[in-house]
Amino acid sequence: MKTHMILNGKKIDIAPLSEGDLEAVLPIEKASYPHPWTLVHFKDELQNPVADLVGCKIDDILAGYLCYWLIAGELQILNVAVAPEFRGCGIANRLLDHVFASCHTKGLVSAWLEVRVGNRAAIALYRRFGFSDGGVRRNYYRDGEDALLMVRDFAED
Repeated sequence: MKTHMILNGKKIDIAPLSEGDLEAVLPIEKASYPHPWTLVHFKDELQNPVADLVGCKIDDILAGYLCYWLIAGELQILNVAVAPEFRGCGIANRLLDHVFASCHTKGLVSAWLEVRVGNRAAIALYRRFGFSDGGVRRNYYRDGEDALLMVRDFAED
């Protein structure tokens, strides 16, 4: 599924990414995470039959991406990142809207993700999208930070 729109004279496209897009993905990943995914990790996800990697391009420049798995109606969000120069522009909102719409037609029942407990902006974003706290995974990240497990039940929609 692809989403195309024009906003303030800029062309916005949300669509699956391919291996050719990874050169643009990696700098965003490195700017977004203390322990970023590697090129190999992204290539593995592109080969994974239950995974999808979608990107949001503005005038053909990659602004952000979202990687997820969809297994038996359960959406597992693995990675969301937005380029620093596009943060605060609604890119993550658009990516989540796109993924939920795409997965809804595939029998989406619930969505899960882990987020650093200190990432208040991301937690606020996920709460706006109907996610609630599902637990804490202690010392989940390499640096010892906890992960907040968040869940959204689409049966309640």
